[in-house]
Amino acid sequence: MPDIVSKAKRSSMMAAVRQRHTKPELNLRQALHRIGLRYRLHRRDLPGTPDIVFVRSRVAVFVNGCFWHRHPGCSKATTPKLRARFWREKFEGNVARDRRAQSQLRKMGWKVVVVWECQVKNNESASKVAKGLLYARRAQNRQAARGR
Repeated sequence: MPDIVSKAKRSSMMAAVRQRHTKPELNLRQALHRIGLRYRLHRRDLPGTPDIVFVRSRVAVFVNGCFWHRHPGCSKATTPKLRARFWREKFEGNVARDRRAQSQLRKMGWKVVVVWECQVKNNESASKVAKGLLYARRAQNRQAARGR
């Protein structure tokens, strides 16, 4: 069954899918900033280019889209019926790449936190996640202080 839009139109639609500064990422960043946490963005020198990085506490945060990164059990993680094989391979590649990046970060001594799009869909839910990150960051700092 052919696609309902032209190849050029589909290409422009897919190019419009943002990788950085997405709405879920912005919600989380604003919530983190409100509670006084400061961070770095999109560190390209780290595997997987984490969305948010707490350098001192060595915490890397990925804000993943439920559809693209296959959030288990989420209603947004649907698979298109058209070209199902293509999409299955695409999603498997995304998940494998995520696992590799996270594994490399852990081997480098980083704590990896994955935040799903549906967890930070609004300011209220983003605030809850931000507070959880605050506690994770503090725990990581205490652990690092003991190891010195």
